[in-house]
Amino acid sequence: MMETSAIIYVLDLFGVAVFAVSGSLAAGKKRMDILGVVVLGVVTALGGGTLRDVLLDSGPVFWINNTVYLLVAAVFSLLTFFAARIITFHRPALLVFDAFGLAIFTSIGAAIALNITNSPGVAILMGVMTGTAGGVIRDILSAEIPLILRKEIYATAALCGAFVYIMIDRLDLSSITCLIVSMTVTLLIRLAAIRWRFSLPVLTSNDDDFSQGGPGAA
Repeated sequence: MMETSAIIYVLDLFGVAVFAVSGSLAAGKKRMDILGVVVLGVVTALGGGTLRDVLLDSGPVFWINNTVYLLVAAVFSLLTFFAARIITFHRPALLVFDAFGLAIFTSIGAAIALNITNSPGVAILMGVMTGTAGGVIRDILSAEIPLILRKEIYATAALCGAFVYIMIDRLDLSSITCLIVSMTVTLLIRLAAIRWRFSLPVLTSNDDDFSQGGPGAA
């Protein structure tokens, strides 16, 4: 049976791969060239973990310490570039790949932060950040409003998953059990939101000036 660290490593690489595909598909929607596809795929795959490691000051950033992560991100970005020339990927495909990446990175981010800081609050925050930051960078670079800022249930799914990880960990269950339950919660919430278009309430106002962009708006 694989050791816990080996399973986490494989899951982490899988998360890198699916986020690289997500970023590459977003680049394809914007008709970027092969370099743009690879750049967007790589920053989507590695952005969240990079920000986490920098903020936690936990030593060398994970992909510098182990360049396999960078290689996986680049390879899957390239594979997506060539596959997309043969296969048509629709928007739901991008969202599903993104959902898997969100679930994996949220759980692993929470686990890493909890191990380093032993702070549940910091672990939840870092879990959400690890899961969502790559997608935010992807959307900004591809001139889209980041999913985290839309009414779609996105960061909320990550928040729930990270919170569940902390709660399960307090029961002294194995790390793998915590990861699997946390990932499942995040993934199911996000996929349900995609399938049935669940969303959070949006800010509305009866004030004409407010709804039209403030005083002096055309």
